[in-house]
Amino acid sequence: MNPKFVEEFEKEKFAGLSPIQEAVYEPLSAGKNVIGYAPTGSGKTLAYAMPLLETLLPKDGTQLLVLVPSQELAVQVNNVMGRFASLLGMKSIAVIGGANVKRQYEKLKKHPEVIVGTPGRVLDVIKERKLKMHKLTACVIDEADQMLADEASLALCREIVSHAHADIQLSFFSATDSANLSDVHHWFGVEPEVIDVRQIDNTQGHVTHYLIESPVRKRVEMLRKLANLDDFAGLVFFDSTTQVKDASEKLAFQHVAIGELSSGQSSQKRKQALADLRKRKIRLLLTTDVAARGLDIAELPAVVNFDIPRDLTTYIHRSGRTGRMGAQGTVINLGNEHDLRQFKQLVKDKDYDLQTGYIYQHQLVTDLKAAQAENKQQNKPKKKKKKTKTEIKQIRAEEKKQSIKHKKNRKRDRKNKGKPKPKKRQGE
Repeated sequence: MNPKFVEEFEKEKFAGLSPIQEAVYEPLSAGKNVIGYAPTGSGKTLAYAMPLLETLLPKDGTQLLVLVPSQELAVQVNNVMGRFASLLGMKSIAVIGGANVKRQYEKLKKHPEVIVGTPGRVLDVIKERKLKMHKLTACVIDEADQMLADEASLALCREIVSHAHADIQLSFFSATDSANLSDVHHWFGVEPEVIDVRQIDNTQGHVTHYLIESPVRKRVEMLRKLANLDDFAGLVFFDSTTQVKDASEKLAFQHVAIGELSSGQSSQKRKQALADLRKRKIRLLLTTDVAARGLDIAELPAVVNFDIPRDLTTYIHRSGRTGRMGAQGTVINLGNEHDLRQFKQLVKDKDYDLQTGYIYQHQLVTDLKAAQAENKQQNKPKKKKKKTKTEIKQIRAEEKKQSIKHKKNRKRDRKNKGKPKPKKRQGE
């Protein structure tokens, strides 16, 4: 590894290379085509960033292109790329939809060595002749299972690669498989080396998967209760933007600190929503699967599935937003009895820590009866301590003494009752 990268690792207090970073370093440095499989949150961005950046020449035009499925992920990957590229005297820029086009064109005029972008916008700038591809030596397709599974996205990726030299180095990274990813030779004409560390990677922290039975009509109220838990913050996944809007309005009316993340928002609003969640200015960030891919929110306490996904791949990517790089995480699944039964079948082959959960007294508990019993015991009135004979005698003696004193005072008051007060003498 480049000594400057080593210094950066030490500054960030990284213990060492993760399994995927170690496994792909040499092949990528040697110019090989690679398919890299690793769990979510295992450091895939740095896995391809470091070895590929070392192969680039500063001030020699755009040589590395990274394609990702969403604007948020593009910004996140660009931040990582930019930080490590700057150590070698190079620049990285993000080319994404929803951002100022003219500003992106101005940045492209400076011929950055690295570009991170979404396929649609990248192809647009290529066709506008704002991005020259003749010096491109490597292209990475991140979240490749999603990028190649969708026919439209696959077509965009293939067209972009076709504008580069035939011998361009291609890399594909993902946490899960897809049919098209397994057929890369057919689509791109290369025979990549497959590197899979999913079985040996232990970088993910312990994640508890809770099942909370809740009918659809009560789920927004359940979100409100979750938002009131101590130190709670989470990404909440819905199946549609319509549901996001509906839940957002109801929670806002109840003064719950929330945000939204949807494809219809401007890039600035989406960026602000993520920043608010990272800074814990909001408790819940409501979204669809637009945010399920690759987003890294440091030490995110929880992921909430308002709607449980119907396929395992989606669930893996959603739950991968929490418990990253050794941190503990929580995934909360809301559903009726039928939903939860189907979910158990969906994950039966996964080694997940499944727990039945309940919200009780502002806490997430797994044993409702025990929690209720404990609460009852804590609120039970305390029995009065039984007094000793000596204490009883002392109390009675004191009461008798007070009674005698009270009687004397009453006799004195009766005796003085009705007597006129003595007149004050002059000068007194």
